[in-house]
Amino acid sequence: MANISQHRMRYRQFKRIDGRHPWREVSPDAYVDYGARTRHGGKVFYFNFELAKEMGLIGRRHPHRLNGDLAKAILDTFSLVIINEYDLEHRRQYPAQDLRPHKYMATRYLQCQHPSKKGLTSGDGRSIWNGYFKSASGIWDVSSCGTGATCLSPATAIFSKFFKTGDDSNSYACGQADLVDGVCAALMSDIFHKNGIATERTLAIIAFPDGTSINVRAHKNLLRPAHLFRLLKQNRLQDLKAAVDYYIARQRANGEWPRAELGQNHYQVFLKYVTENFARAAAVFDSEYVFCWLDWDGDNVLMNGAVLDYGSVRQFGLYHHEYRYDDVERMSTTITEQKNKARYIVQTFAQIVDYIATGKNRGIRHFAKHPALRMFDEIFDDTKDDILLEKLGYDGKQRRFILSRATWRRDVRGLRNILRLFERVQSRKGIYKIQDGITADALFCVRDILRELPAHYMCTDAEMDAERFIETMKSDYVTEQDTLLTPARRAKIKEFQRLYRSLLAAVATHNGQELRFVLKAMMERSDLINRYERVTGDAVLYVGERLVKGGAHMDSRAIHAMFHQFVEQQILRPDYFKTRRSGHGALKNKKARHILRAMLQDVRDLRSGL
Repeated sequence: MANISQHRMRYRQFKRIDGRHPWREVSPDAYVDYGARTRHGGKVFYFNFELAKEMGLIGRRHPHRLNGDLAKAILDTFSLVIINEYDLEHRRQYPAQDLRPHKYMATRYLQCQHPSKKGLTSGDGRSIWNGYFKSASGIWDVSSCGTGATCLSPATAIFSKFFKTGDDSNSYACGQADLVDGVCAALMSDIFHKNGIATERTLAIIAFPDGTSINVRAHKNLLRPAHLFRLLKQNRLQDLKAAVDYYIARQRANGEWPRAELGQNHYQVFLKYVTENFARAAAVFDSEYVFCWLDWDGDNVLMNGAVLDYGSVRQFGLYHHEYRYDDVERMSTTITEQKNKARYIVQTFAQIVDYIATGKNRGIRHFAKHPALRMFDEIFDDTKDDILLEKLGYDGKQRRFILSRATWRRDVRGLRNILRLFERVQSRKGIYKIQDGITADALFCVRDILRELPAHYMCTDAEMDAERFIETMKSDYVTEQDTLLTPARRAKIKEFQRLYRSLLAAVATHNGQELRFVLKAMMERSDLINRYERVTGDAVLYVGERLVKGGAHMDSRAIHAMFHQFVEQQILRPDYFKTRRSGHGALKNKKARHILRAMLQDVRDLRSGL
């Protein structure tokens, strides 16, 4: 018995995540509190061992496999459902042993799909905050999606009634989450994180026999801009200041801000960091074709621009700039509009800082020329330049050299402009309807030409001819007419290669190296960064379905191994594996190897899609 007790003590840290959270102290109506009860019948489908170790929930040497005690700790902590207003109205009774000792928050924030544009009725519609966890690595927020229907869902506001958890009569009222969607979100968030894209991360997925799940997510600060924008729209200065102070205190506690800046006006430091984060995030989204539906409400991202809520998040294979998600009541922004939405979010933060400083809530238009917006524009362009140079195959030192010279920076901008012209070319078919919205097909994959050019110049000093250049870039959507080489296209292809070779020669001269040595290193980096098999939103849906279907007949070890080997196939950072080793061995299960091959084929087949 002593050994069993000691074994279970390894997971005692989970008990600290029990619903209590300091956000309750910020404002009396920043949340709606819910009692909760245990939800039975679930099993742990997925657990993020790497994240759990980083958080300090499990030991650094813990093997990457579930055991009975760990599974029990996960279920005891996270397998719950709220007791909502519908339950109370109908006087539903539950066994005393199922009732949780503490309440759980559904937080309030602004959401533009709600009837109220001031955040009076909106917030976590099917999620709760499980609490927070403090360790040597920092303070972590933990939330769960699929824990029951709250009064903050759009359905309650629209229909003026409370809904029973599991009621699928309205897409916004069910309060539950889908297992396949949860697996897709876990895959994409892990891929984004390991590729350096800021995101919340999936900690665990609990699956139930009816195909629903509870998806547990973690980040060092789960506040969204929308949490603060709600208070701004309602002209609640003291609560808004308390919310900003809370965020600043958390960022400092987590070491997110350099100590050298702690003596400055912390609201100006706050605005500076928000501006930098959103400028970089917008540049990454645009460069990596990440659609996350940025909008004026600041609902679909965290305060640092990190991706969350993967229900509408997609990574496109091509620059499908006409795609819009159909959210029943309205259509989403497009990927090209996300930059200006991020800029508007920064403008709103400038309004918040001014409101705190002056006590006057001046209109948003007053900040249309605020210095933070100039900073945003500069950082956005600088980040875009750096990302392009990385895709070309230059390492960090080479990129810094190029960007330190105005002449070379102009060449980089020239390369960017030419690539964007090709990225924006779309099919003559025009805009058409798809299952979840509308789109128009992009035609050229510029990643392919960036991958192939170093190899070409390793073999010859001659330019790649225009016919081969266009053939290399063309996607599955291209017709013969689309590849016609007009004089204008030929000129752009020639100019692109002139600028490309000019930068190459500058770097070789600066390094004192022959061109072939520079090209060899570029080829190795670019080959991985611009990998042919790059997962898209379409592909991850098929991959998630295969994982769920195959996982029904496998043990957790095989599921986790498939998951992580798939993710590692999508890590596009050349330096990643130099500093990290996988905690997962070879995939020994024959069926699992077959499913993994099918998953990777899905990626290849759908590489050009949405």
